Amino acid sequence: MNIMHLVNALPGVAAQGLIWGIMAIGVYITFRILDVADLTVDGTMATGGAAFIMLTMAGAPVPLAMLGAFLAGVLAGLVTGLFHTACGIPAILAGILTQLALYSVNLRIMGQANRPVSSRQYDLLVDQQSVRSLSLDNPILVVAIFVAAVIALLYWFFGTELGASLRATGSNPNMSRAQGINTNFTKVLGLMLSNGLVALSSALLAQYQGFADVNMGRGAIVIGLAAVIIGEVIFGKVFCNFALKMLAVAIGAILYYLVYQVVIWLGLNTDDMKLITALIVAAFLAIPYWKGKYAHVKVPAGSANAGAKTGGDQDA
Repeated sequence: MNIMHLVNALPGVAAQGLIWGIMAIGVYITFRILDVADLTVDGTMATGGAAFIMLTMAGAPVPLAMLGAFLAGVLAGLVTGLFHTACGIPAILAGILTQLALYSVNLRIMGQANRPVSSRQYDLLVDQQSVRSLSLDNPILVVAIFVAAVIALLYWFFGTELGASLRATGSNPNMSRAQGINTNFTKVLGLMLSNGLVALSSALLAQYQGFADVNMGRGAIVIGLAAVIIGEVIFGKVFCNFALKMLAVAIGAILYYLVYQVVIWLGLNTDDMKLITALIVAAFLAIPYWKGKYAHVKVPAGSANAGAKTGGDQDA
């Protein structure tokens, strides 16, 4: 175990973490803001990359191809939203149905299970080969700008009346309906926005790794939840501002990939990564519960407070 191997891998960790951080922000919108369990992510994470590569191969400029990928994710979120609101299907099942359907859709988009894209043929925004270069083409810088832009736009949007309605829907749907908010519309809108961001992340990932694969989104929801939970547990009491909370989610994705890289560096079997990821998420989910249950101050039996409590019990 040469420590330099781990150090050399850190630029790639930062780049991939930031790319997946955009996806994690999309998961944060449904999981925390909208309070909806959306499993569409595993399918949308492949749809965005597939749409981007096919548009690029068709001659579309990269910005237009990325917009197309975003819109493809928006449509996937719309389908899940309509399943949930118009058909009365529970959100988690609606996401599973859309995710299942997207597997065939992604195969139809690409025409095969895997499609490569090369920076030698196309003028891509991010390229894995430039991850260690000190230039403006470094994917860490490019994706960091994307993350900052996404957070800024979302911070502005959720400050508008429509964004506040979406947040209110997740906080208290009954009260939101009493205030005249169309909660079905806001749920669909939240799912569309979330999956659009997931697809945008997928488009960046396809450029970074040089291909899109029909299975590239498998387990994406677990990574997204891991990033959200890690960010909340570590930065929850420090980052109180809404924009900073989204930044914490992006940092959580970087930390997740750092743990992933450490596991590889330690020589553990990569076949166990799903198991390790599940354990990491479970641990970070359990930490707040353990804090609340065990991190309390024990009052000595002979103290004044204990006596007062005893007296109160006697009076009762």
